[in-house]
Amino acid sequence: MFTPASSPTARLRAALVGGVAVALLSTACAPASEDGASAEVPGVGGTERELAFEGGGHEVSASFRAPEGVSGTVPGALIISGSGPTDRDGNSDMRPDANTNWNLSRVLADAGVASLRYDKYGSGSDFVPPVPGSEVRPVDPRLFDEQVAAAYDELVSQPEVDPERVVVVGHSEGALYALRAHELIDDGAPSPALVLAAPPGTRYLDLIDRQLTEQVRVAEALGQVEEGQAVQTLSDARAARAALRAGRPLGSADIDTVVQGVYSPRNEDFLAYMDSFDPVELGEDLPEGTPVLVVWGEEDAQVSREDVDRLMTGLEDAERVDIPGADHILRRYEDQPGSTVLDSQRPFAEEVSPALEEFLETAW
Repeated sequence: MFTPASSPTARLRAALVGGVAVALLSTACAPASEDGASAEVPGVGGTERELAFEGGGHEVSASFRAPEGVSGTVPGALIISGSGPTDRDGNSDMRPDANTNWNLSRVLADAGVASLRYDKYGSGSDFVPPVPGSEVRPVDPRLFDEQVAAAYDELVSQPEVDPERVVVVGHSEGALYALRAHELIDDGAPSPALVLAAPPGTRYLDLIDRQLTEQVRVAEALGQVEEGQAVQTLSDARAARAALRAGRPLGSADIDTVVQGVYSPRNEDFLAYMDSFDPVELGEDLPEGTPVLVVWGEEDAQVSREDVDRLMTGLEDAERVDIPGADHILRRYEDQPGSTVLDSQRPFAEEVSPALEEFLETAW
């Protein structure tokens, strides 16, 4: 079991699910626009202001967006980013123009919902990365739980927000925090509704194994990795997964350098902690009557249909919307040979807005 001694720094977390498969997180292949212009952004935008609060022993920077032309209080949404050092807008070094959270905040504003999104520890313009060669200080993975709780408190403290009508929106790994939000927020607070966008449906290390396997096999097919090396890499990765689940230290495992990029001793506490949560069990343990919406893009290369199908077995009364032609960040994706298109050139899936509006109309 996990012991809160140490875990990876936020920068090292780039080697985890959100960063194991760099090819899955970079750009998408689609017919390029003639002028290379950015895609039209969703929604009318609302009004936005900057916030800062303490969470997990650190100052957290955030943005609060309120819908325009609304009097009195409105529902509030806490938006939680995916894996790795992902900032308040849903961007990281590997995918700097994803803007998943920013797009969601605009869609929510159109639906009459205020929202708060924040920079996860290790991300954002205020974060100062370690100096190369300096000692890397470990971070307890519960820090990220504490950030969620602090961000929730900050959201409901805003004068525009009705604390009785709150939804937690978790994207990708953020869905694992959303599914535990009722346990992380203060006792006595109403259990929030949930929107799980591109959520994992299997345990953390199993998802890493699938992504790593796909990447290694593709590299092998392209002749970039020899067959023997591919077999050794995957064998070492599964040995490391078994060691973590048995509570054995990774330092004692004999694994190659490729696998050490993920299964390093610095990462082991974080990996063990996240792997301890089965999304299906988290769904089954939600307070009775919790409204849940699952949104998934059918071109998602990180979370498969089988993953979402499995998750739904623990969410008996949840609504599910599968979006054709959308990828992991809910943008349009067309797998056609030819030009590579940046994330910023691909439109946010228009189906997200009506799905959220219909769900939120009956969530409270």
